Amino acid sequence: MPSPARALCALAMFSMLFAGYGCSTPPQDLDLSRDKFTNDGRYRVAILAPTPAPAINQMHAWTVRLTTPEGQPVSDAQFSVAGGMPQHGHGYPTQPRVTRGPEAGTYLLQGMKFSMSGWWDLKLGIRAAPGPDTVAFNIVVDPASQRQ
Repeated sequence: MPSPARALCALAMFSMLFAGYGCSTPPQDLDLSRDKFTNDGRYRVAILAPTPAPAINQMHAWTVRLTTPEGQPVSDAQFSVAGGMPQHGHGYPTQPRVTRGPEAGTYLLQGMKFSMSGWWDLKLGIRAAPGPDTVAFNIVVDPASQRQ
């Protein structure tokens, strides 16, 4: 018969494993829209993932489109990038940054990398002539859905 200390230890390990499994499932009501208005409504931001969808542990770049709420392209914006995996409490394994793109209001989000499947968030801080604002996107990386 196992000792009470071993039984307690085994129960604790099972609880940690079970809790970790529950954290890897994204919330059911997650807003997965890739085109939205910023928190204060100064901008409309759309993010476009590379095609095909990025694989885990590979560097990739996204396109960011920035307009006024009326749809006019916003040029000369500066961005800060933050985010990571809310359920795991860690950020991106890289330091993504936003640079100017080829067209007015278009930017490149470079240095993106997902180190594992699951729920990631992407937070952009924006500074341009209309004023500062922020926006956040939820991204679910699921390698099973990328297989054809």
